[in-house]
Amino acid sequence: MSTLSSVGAWTQGPTPPSFAASELLDCVQRIREPIHIVQHPDGRVGVARAGRAIPNEMVNGTPTLPLLATLPALYPEWLGDRGFCEAHGVRFPYVQGAMANGIATTRMVIAMCNAGMLGFFGAAGLPLHRIEAAVDELVSTLGDKPNWGCNLIHAPQEPDLEQATVDLYLSRGVRRISAAAYMKLNPMVVQYAATGLREVNGQIVRKNFVFAKISRPEVAGHFMRPAPADILDKLVQQGRLTADEARLASQIPVAEDYTVESDSGGHTDNRPLGSLFPRIVELRDQVVREQGYSRPIRLGAAGGLGTPTSVASAFALGAAYVLTGSVNQGCVESGLSPAGREMLTHADIADVGMAPAADMFELGVEVQVLKRGTMFGNRGKRLYDAYHAYASLDAIPANERTRLEKQVLGATFDEVWANTASFWKDRDPRELDKANRDPKHKMALCFRWYLGLSSRWAIAGEPSRRLDYQIWCGPAMGAFNAWAKGSFLEPVEGRTCVQVALNLLEGAAVLTRAQQLRVYGVAVPAAAFAFRPRPLS
Repeated sequence: MSTLSSVGAWTQGPTPPSFAASELLDCVQRIREPIHIVQHPDGRVGVARAGRAIPNEMVNGTPTLPLLATLPALYPEWLGDRGFCEAHGVRFPYVQGAMANGIATTRMVIAMCNAGMLGFFGAAGLPLHRIEAAVDELVSTLGDKPNWGCNLIHAPQEPDLEQATVDLYLSRGVRRISAAAYMKLNPMVVQYAATGLREVNGQIVRKNFVFAKISRPEVAGHFMRPAPADILDKLVQQGRLTADEARLASQIPVAEDYTVESDSGGHTDNRPLGSLFPRIVELRDQVVREQGYSRPIRLGAAGGLGTPTSVASAFALGAAYVLTGSVNQGCVESGLSPAGREMLTHADIADVGMAPAADMFELGVEVQVLKRGTMFGNRGKRLYDAYHAYASLDAIPANERTRLEKQVLGATFDEVWANTASFWKDRDPRELDKANRDPKHKMALCFRWYLGLSSRWAIAGEPSRRLDYQIWCGPAMGAFNAWAKGSFLEPVEGRTCVQVALNLLEGAAVLTRAQQLRVYGVAVPAAAFAFRPRPLS
């Protein structure tokens, strides 16, 4: 028996202290009540509710138990950075990610916003008129609520669309963007971040907020430092920024919120969060010292967050907020077809793989997608191998051409080119001019036809193309499915983005409390670390 150092004593109220495993399990669940950690005369450490903490060990002759610590109530709202919640007008430190092609729908964003979380509309890959319609719906429905935004994806192949999207966001009052796929800063994202900057009582106040989605230190460094002078000067010359806005932008980071993305669905570097997050923390602290910032730079966590355990671990690493993607894609508010959502419910953690990305095909960039139930990953790689091996469509041997047409594209090269040319004639005729001059580029456009349509077939639920569905998915989906099995979240129709979020946060708070008690020496049963989904309000 060992007596631990106490900070006082505890005297019992109506509820006796808990030392047995079943009693401790109940105490762990009561996260919204303060608790006292006490020691039994036989040396066991337990948990007490109610009663009183006192400085002495005897009260009117009544024996007491040594008090080792008192823990206040723990709410899911408190798991992240309180400053994040204040800055963005949210109750919970939870963000719903901007899944592309409208998979993160306006319906999903509205639901998350009304539940006190932050949601981003998935604008990437959509034509401008679709983005405009979505923004108009969000503005008319949510008004001036601060906790919503839209995606701004770097589009090196379509800079005019990227600029038009920024202009749309600025004109419609979209105050938050999730900036994705950037390798370095460009004028579009800098213009958005700097527009509306003003000085109030010596403090620089932002009008627009950039959430920089990053998975590499060198990319994070670009956003953490002030925008380069040459970009700011050019924006002033073009009339896109005022001189005062550029001056203020030169004193603050481009973004103050960073989504540190580990192994996730879609574009990913497949980095483990436990290695990546501390590295970005180190970089953040270095840049803050280097620049002499007095304002905070907040780091959120994303990728692999499909269970309360993973969410709790992200907050334990120091995340200001968590962002989920794959698990929302399987929810009823998702823009993915019912057939696609049903496929996701059967995924396990190993049922994902890498495939060529439509938007950066020529650069060899890949995205993580669902493997189970679809042949898209293998077929996409066959197209990239052909692109890498041959100089043009005409250079592909006849037998290989036939196999690609029948087994991958489901159409002849001529049919694919006709459809491709029709698409680019309306979207950007310059791509056709380039294709006529460069046979390699023509081949890339044809193969991107398949890569681009495959995600739209999954969204539309095209039955004849089920084996071609491109469904962006990370291992978090498989972990979520295993956790949800046997609960109300197992069937597709039971999965709503708000219930998923509330359960992940509630579970993370319970697991955090269980870990706190274990640190103080309480013999917490293993079952305390297995929070089960339940309907939450």
